[in-house]
Amino acid sequence: MTEQQDKISVQVKYNGIEQAFSGPVEQTWLLMNRFLNDIVPKFEIASRLWLSPDLETLAKDLEGIVAYSPEGSNLMLQKNRLTDNDALLLWLLASYLGNRLRLLPTDSLSKEDLQEKLGKSGKITSTRLGELVRTGFVSKTSDDKLAITTFGIVQAQKELLPKIRARAKT
Repeated sequence: MTEQQDKISVQVKYNGIEQAFSGPVEQTWLLMNRFLNDIVPKFEIASRLWLSPDLETLAKDLEGIVAYSPEGSNLMLQKNRLTDNDALLLWLLASYLGNRLRLLPTDSLSKEDLQEKLGKSGKITSTRLGELVRTGFVSKTSDDKLAITTFGIVQAQKELLPKIRARAKT
């Protein structure tokens, strides 16, 4: 004589991860618990390590430093208060935010655009951009333009923007 076991189906969704379990109640319970014990802690650890700029915070951080107009992004600080690297990072940060807010068509700028905005020679601009690429703050895009990296955004929020705000107050 065989014993009929009750079967159960369970579908679990957690932060974009989806898993379905089906079978005898005890086996399904064990599989679901194993999933939760294995996936959830790893997902929470990974999410704490994942760099993900918050647009609202970034916009607040850039208030008074960057502004947008029909002509594009603008730096609201005097050029003599910024180093070349700081100015380049701000232009690229402004492009990133402007694009995410749908104020600008792209999040990248050409070397020529950056040179014009910086008001320096091509050699100086190229040297400074090379430094920013080597640090991982900036990357070249597939169309040979430059864009700020996620790491660059996070570092700018952490180090550059507080420094610029302090300098602007003096």
